[in-house]
Amino acid sequence: MARDRARARLGTVVAVGLGLTGCAGHAEGGLAPTALRADATSRVEMLAVTTRAPTGQVDAPFDGDRGASVRIDRLVVSIPPEAKRVVGAVQWPSGRPTDPALGFAVLRSDAVEPQAVRSWFHRSGKHRVLVFVHGFDTRHDEAVFRFAQLVHDSGTAFLPVLFSWASRGSVWAYDYDKDSATVSRDALERVLRAAVADPGVTDVTVLAHSMGSWPAVEALRQMAIRDGGVSAKIGNVILASPDLDVDVFRAQIDRIGGHPRFTLFVSRDDHALELAKFVAGSGARLGAIDPFTPANRALLEKRGVDVIDLTALDGGGALNHGKFAKSPGVVRLLGERFLAGQPVSDARVGLGDRLGAVLVGTVGSVTTLVTAPVVAVGAGRR
Repeated sequence: MARDRARARLGTVVAVGLGLTGCAGHAEGGLAPTALRADATSRVEMLAVTTRAPTGQVDAPFDGDRGASVRIDRLVVSIPPEAKRVVGAVQWPSGRPTDPALGFAVLRSDAVEPQAVRSWFHRSGKHRVLVFVHGFDTRHDEAVFRFAQLVHDSGTAFLPVLFSWASRGSVWAYDYDKDSATVSRDALERVLRAAVADPGVTDVTVLAHSMGSWPAVEALRQMAIRDGGVSAKIGNVILASPDLDVDVFRAQIDRIGGHPRFTLFVSRDDHALELAKFVAGSGARLGAIDPFTPANRALLEKRGVDVIDLTALDGGGALNHGKFAKSPGVVRLLGERFLAGQPVSDARVGLGDRLGAVLVGTVGSVTTLVTAPVVAVGAGRR
């Protein structure tokens, strides 16, 4: 009986996945720089580091194949006027060339040699770096535009660095994507080491989504093993809908140690992680845990992990897998609080009027904040 119910749930998830692949709503590409300009647009300049294989096509320069080397590009992305878009939404390019008044558009794309990265950092005038690692089933163009949206809508003052690993961009390529994510962890470690080695960089925050949490945490684990700990400059690691086995995560952070601080965005109605659990044939995925069960609460308290429970929040697409990026309130929360390095347990700083947070009490080292409808569980500073 239980097996039949499980198969029925899996069938529903697969059907949703098929629906997504059949009507994604945006064509592949859109990364060819456009000479068109529009009034009242915003710009996001980022560094895109990728392990994908180059295609030689200007509109879609990288595909889902694994490259033989790491490629670095400087991208300037134009975002449509505020009056024409909703916070949390990506207006995918339509038509060629892309009209910046109507959709996200690339204004510049320049290859950058590794030795020139430091000068790019310094020219920006910023001293804080945000490294974003995308998740499963993500094309390169999707990673670029989603990260641009996050940077713009969160209002972060960080210098944005995208790490784009070789995802096929297909719901049917789970195993391939997992292997690609594993292959990419050494390259991601080099990116993080380059950032912390720059004397002009004061701190680094890692933001990883879904399967991107695997190479992100693995890169940190490798750094801890090699160096006896993770650099003090890497202060915060934010895992959104992490596609990680809970036991694997426990072992990883035990090896990493007490630094950096981890924050998780979880949702128990994340259907993508339900599918991942079936495909992987393993235990509960970290991004779908109930943070209030005794076992999970003990995990949070012991290791100082903060959790934002988004289960009651609408949005995140048909699979409820992208709430951290698509909900206007959560995006603002991300920028105003977590990218600013403020822990959940710091009761002196609220979660923001837009989410209506109310401090209701503290039990032991866990501070509970009730919002409408977001719940934050903080394990405090380590």
